[in-house]
Amino acid sequence: MCGIAGFTHFLGNMGDKQTLKNMGDSIYHRGPDAGAEYIDDCIGLAHRRLAIIDLSEAGVQPMTSHDGRYIIVFNGEIYNYQTIRDELSKQGYPFKTHTDTEVILALYASQGEKMLAQLNGMFTFALWDTVDKTLMIARDRMGKKPLYYLQTENQFAFASEIKALLTLPNVPKDIRLDAVHDFFAYQYIPDPKTIFTHIHKLPPGHFMMVSKDEIKTEQYWDVSFAHTSNKSEKELTEELYALATEKTKDRMVSDVPLGAFLSGGIDSSGVVAMMAKNSDTQVKTCSIGFDDKKFNETEFAQVVADQYNTEHFEFTVHQNVKDNLEHIVSFFDEPFADPSLVPTYFVSELARSEVTVAIAGDGGDEVFAGYEKYTTDDIENRLRNKFPTVLRKKVFPSLANLFAKSELPIFRKAKSLFYSLSLDPAMGFYVTNSQIEDRLWSKLANQETLDKLGSYHPSGITVDTYNMADGKDHLSKILYTDMKTYLPGGILVKVDRMSMANSLEVRAPLLDKEVVEFSATLPSSLKFNNGEKKYILKETFKPVLPHDILYRKKMGFSVPLATWLRGEIKDLTQEYLFIKSDGIQQFFNMDVVKELWQQHQQSKADHSTVLWSMLMFQMWWFTYIQQPELKVLVK
Repeated sequence: MCGIAGFTHFLGNMGDKQTLKNMGDSIYHRGPDAGAEYIDDCIGLAHRRLAIIDLSEAGVQPMTSHDGRYIIVFNGEIYNYQTIRDELSKQGYPFKTHTDTEVILALYASQGEKMLAQLNGMFTFALWDTVDKTLMIARDRMGKKPLYYLQTENQFAFASEIKALLTLPNVPKDIRLDAVHDFFAYQYIPDPKTIFTHIHKLPPGHFMMVSKDEIKTEQYWDVSFAHTSNKSEKELTEELYALATEKTKDRMVSDVPLGAFLSGGIDSSGVVAMMAKNSDTQVKTCSIGFDDKKFNETEFAQVVADQYNTEHFEFTVHQNVKDNLEHIVSFFDEPFADPSLVPTYFVSELARSEVTVAIAGDGGDEVFAGYEKYTTDDIENRLRNKFPTVLRKKVFPSLANLFAKSELPIFRKAKSLFYSLSLDPAMGFYVTNSQIEDRLWSKLANQETLDKLGSYHPSGITVDTYNMADGKDHLSKILYTDMKTYLPGGILVKVDRMSMANSLEVRAPLLDKEVVEFSATLPSSLKFNNGEKKYILKETFKPVLPHDILYRKKMGFSVPLATWLRGEIKDLTQEYLFIKSDGIQQFFNMDVVKELWQQHQQSKADHSTVLWSMLMFQMWWFTYIQQPELKVLVK
């Protein structure tokens, strides 16, 4: 795993080799093993290396093709590179290294941009053609690896993280107000937006071609739910077991120590089982726990660790949050508020003390329907279909408003249900996903913010994505929506930043393109079966996991957030919300913020989600907007 950065001089002179070095230094944590730069009259490229495959100096980047025409900086892993390499060798390509990086160069020389269809892995790369003077920038199908780009009238630059772009001179830091609203609705900012007006994300499954004449973005892959398999459940389960085994084995290729994250859930436990069956040595596993038993899964992780005799390591988050939170959050270049970023950082730190590569169960929930919200949304959609549209549209909103006048939990649930039932399925799914109600947002945002936003609403992101899905049923459409929004914008950002903060590579077999494409052909009833989530995944892992792991209630990677805000991080939060308040006071009514804080402290209400989002926004603001210059984030 590595970090890449660079710029073109097509729109204006962007700097020299020292400028490139500064960009690379800002993402040193992504690749502490080596760093180098390339520059010519048209382009500059920078690379930071975390050596995983071929540890020799031959693997150092920027890397040049054997004939000197192509130059690449690459971040990620190509799992089928050996197969491609063998084929290209037969065609006469003279490989100098054993790296997957050189395979990309050779494949591009052979096929051009069509080569992306052959790559199976997690990646972003920038490849410069010194003859045609074109730059190709590409991102993997699921968005496991990040790619940001800066584009103004006289600037074009790209990097693995925004912080590298902010080291460039004269980069505008104009804030996108719609992205602020998006952040509080989703707890992340969905692709292709960022918090900055002139900085964008390259969406997953897309590539860019950059030349002096144009900048063109194209999609090269999308997941389709249009075709449903008619094979038997037994055949499909056997096929999935074979796929999970193969794709886990593919991710065990490494020239450095390798281990696994183990939460005790189905996904990570299944992956550990596959690793143990494919390993001649004892698998290393790592788990994070909490003092609060409601959030502690270590006992379940220990069951799996014992079953497969892993070398197991545990870390319990006691009083570590307050002392580390500012450092942890500083690795996010834009507001990000998934609370599980905290345990993800600590489990990455723990894993890095033992290994350089960790295999994880990420993607199981989005690919095989594992979230509790799918149950809620399924119930609501079934009810929605039982009532006439006129009744839902005309009567239910009034009932929702009636119940909204009470703060009693049962009436609030009734209000939420009637409101959701009054909506179309796509909008109903947005309400299920949203982290802030419209009523609270209208009260919280100041009048200037509301006036500038006008008719903008974050639901458009969910609704538009839902409507792009080609699935035949509601579950297929919401799984597609989460794969295109929540997965790359939330889950994978969290894992990438927190693992890279510790110079750790994380691989996810359940997000292999073949697993995702296979899952999309499964009947929805095999993913969500009469209320049972991840049905086929449980059936697949039945031979290798105990019943208590497969069928226990899902906890997720949760944290005791409400308690933290009343205890361990109370003083820190007060400082950021009411002393270092320059950021939020530009957008929000501070009297309402204080009211929410007091209600939470007095346990009159649980406002932990919005208060935590406020804290995350403020920590980001203080680091990236208020500070005169960025620090290299090395502990």
